[in-house]
Amino acid sequence: MDALREKASEVLEFWFAETRPHQWFAKDPAFDDLVQQRFLRLIRQAIAGELDSWSAEPCRALALVLLLDQFPRQIWRDSAMAFAGDPQALALSQKAVELGWLAAEPEQARRQFWLMPLMHSEDLAVQDEALPLFDQFTDPRTVDFARRHRDVIARFQRFPHRNAALGRVSSAAELAFLQTPGSRF
Repeated sequence: MDALREKASEVLEFWFAETRPHQWFAKDPAFDDLVQQRFLRLIRQAIAGELDSWSAEPCRALALVLLLDQFPRQIWRDSAMAFAGDPQALALSQKAVELGWLAAEPEQARRQFWLMPLMHSEDLAVQDEALPLFDQFTDPRTVDFARRHRDVIARFQRFPHRNAALGRVSSAAELAFLQTPGSRF
């Protein structure tokens, strides 16, 4: 097994075997530190485009999606760097749909993370295209989260909870929304 394939396998093993679903989305500094300690170098390489060769094969491409989309959110919470890999992750997610990688994936958790970059997009057209995919390939709870994300984009054309990190000025309506329970994803 070459070094790149081994690193991709390490990412997938960590996320889908060593961790539990409750860890994926919780704000846990200890878990975030673990992700940073183990994968910071790979995350930086992914964002810099140094791991683009991983996009040629489904398993490595899914590992790359995690490095670009989910792991930055773990280690750079509340900063612009949390979203630095989003464009690349979105392109990979769309490629997985187009090439049938998503449909061929037997594990629901992996399908969910193939689709997460679509849910994280601030483009309403992407959100609208994603909902049927979430319906088809994930579970009802994930579909509910996808719909909530889409509704926020339809209402504000962006995610208000990202405004401070991205240096964007929040509108009065966004500030009011951010005070409601469940508004921060």
